[in-house]
Amino acid sequence: MLLCTLLWSIAGVLTRHLDAARSFEVTFWRSAFCAPFVIAALAATNGHAALASLRRPSRSLLASGLMWGITFSCFMLALTLTSTSNTLVVSSATPLVTALLAWLVLRERVALATWLAIALAVGGMAWIFAGGVAAGSARDLLGMGVAFVVPLAASTNVILFKRSGHAVDLVPAVCLGACFSALAMLPFAWPLEATAHDLLILASLGFFQLGLPCMLMVVAARSLAAPQIALLGLLEALFGPLWAWLGAGEVPSVATLQGGSVVIGALLLNELQAWLRTKNR
Repeated sequence: MLLCTLLWSIAGVLTRHLDAARSFEVTFWRSAFCAPFVIAALAATNGHAALASLRRPSRSLLASGLMWGITFSCFMLALTLTSTSNTLVVSSATPLVTALLAWLVLRERVALATWLAIALAVGGMAWIFAGGVAAGSARDLLGMGVAFVVPLAASTNVILFKRSGHAVDLVPAVCLGACFSALAMLPFAWPLEATAHDLLILASLGFFQLGLPCMLMVVAARSLAAPQIALLGLLEALFGPLWAWLGAGEVPSVATLQGGSVVIGALLLNELQAWLRTKNR
């Protein structure tokens, strides 16, 4: 799961080097490159059995694919309606939504320490992006409403992972989600303006920033509790500014360093109490 967040976080620094592709087109190409990568990975690891599930997808597979597609698309759509700061603040609600759904749907007990870690982590993320929160125009409010779909879809997907367990392989759902997202974004992305240089970057995003980490997340979900998955996913928003600093010369703000320390501290405390609880059993 830690590797997932590292790979997800390279999106910002890579897109800074694009020549012509923007917003909807970035989402379209990223998803379009993601789908064949996942198909190739499935064929290499599981052979025809995995590909057969794509030809005759189960309800769980379709539902998970739909959630991936919504997540891939709505995040970019929110960015076109409101600021990046607003979008990330709203998206940081994922751990709270996931913990609530895990409690309601899975009857999964959420430890008090985990609730406290979630509250600290969300507070840290809010601190990082507090300076970018807009005053609240109608367009901003619409964008934040769209952004809230992201934690809803992402959290629902985590619950689907946990309910299926090892009974249903939901890794192929990443491919379905990429196809759904590409088809939904194509009308908005047309006419396509990406250069050959852009396509190389976008292919890297589709393969290594989207396809591979999302597949790994499905595998990680078999061993981690739902709130753990969501909490660790918050590290993406911390690694992202770090890559932008190293790869694009963007120095992190004081708020990023302060809020990031709170988030990392919350994650470490949560993992420590989980380790101690397991050790004492």
